[in-house]
Amino acid sequence: MTGQFQLTEDQLAIQELARRFTADNITPRAAEWDEKHIFPREVIRSAAELGFAAIYVSEENGGIGLGRLESALIMEAMAYGCPATSAFISIHNMASWMVDRFGSAELQAKYLPRLTGMEWMASYCLTEPGSGSDAAALKTRAVRDGDDWVVSGTKQFISGAGENELYLTMVRTGDEGAGGISCLAIEKGMPGVSFGAPERKLGWHAQPTASLILDQVRVPAENMVGAEGEGFRIAMAGLDGGRLNIGACSLGGAQRCLDEAIGYTKERRQFGRAIADFQNTQFTLADMATELEAARALLYLAAAKVSDDAPDKTRFAAMAKRLATDIGSAVVDRALQLHGGYGYLQDYPVERFWRDLRVHSILEGTNQIMRLIIGRDLLKE
Repeated sequence: MTGQFQLTEDQLAIQELARRFTADNITPRAAEWDEKHIFPREVIRSAAELGFAAIYVSEENGGIGLGRLESALIMEAMAYGCPATSAFISIHNMASWMVDRFGSAELQAKYLPRLTGMEWMASYCLTEPGSGSDAAALKTRAVRDGDDWVVSGTKQFISGAGENELYLTMVRTGDEGAGGISCLAIEKGMPGVSFGAPERKLGWHAQPTASLILDQVRVPAENMVGAEGEGFRIAMAGLDGGRLNIGACSLGGAQRCLDEAIGYTKERRQFGRAIADFQNTQFTLADMATELEAARALLYLAAAKVSDDAPDKTRFAAMAKRLATDIGSAVVDRALQLHGGYGYLQDYPVERFWRDLRVHSILEGTNQIMRLIIGRDLLKE
């Protein structure tokens, strides 16, 4: 009766592999990465040795060809140690998949061998200083000149900017609106590419974020991903998977904080008793666990729909992202409260997760935009 809701043996093995990698390589170091703003490039590259840099890139192009549920399991497991690191790997996977799914054979041969092993790391570049939620209003312009596109503009809040070698960039090649947007693969070393100062962020200290500045950058026409005018569609297709992954990162971080809260409340004593013995504590933990399982169930369902290319995949990805990120932050907030004053200290991990998970309801489309996507999809039926 419950078989349809259980993970397969292969999925359980993938989950366990990711958990072991996290326990050995991420969890023991994550606090230092956060405190000292260390970008753990070598640890991230070691994840590529397990195939985690090309989770849903096709096997013929050097990936491991898994589905979106397997990807969610991996991201959730790694976020248990460090949501910032897991999210960075998710973004690289999204960019690599875009090249694999929409790039020409020549573009795939040019970049995927370096991306799948993380010799090169990739960024996804859609947001601009003046266009966040209204992504189709982007202003970065590409003008055709012979065999090149000449690109000028600025992209904002780019994960990996300045560190990564490849930038999948949405640019305007035509008229205003979504139909005038194309996608170009732009290399870090191309003349005219520069970066803003690293952003000073509330969380996600273990990965760099900055603006991407493009000043008359000449990009070969062969570096267009997909056809001219298809960039917005490609960007949105990438976000279906990205939203699942960021939701999974919230689940993994929240699960860690629930586990930390259970351990802490068993040890911490007040009024002569462990605070875990108080009914209020038990009720709080029960609500945290219940809400987390509900969000996980929806996210896994949405992942299956995206893998199957179901007609309602975008709606379910938006629903899962909205719920998982909101619930994740709420669970971490209650875990911090259960720690009392100690939860506010860097000596305990919950304050780091509280900071890291807060941005998840903003990026990959704000949760307000998720509601807009869901509502519009419901009303068109």
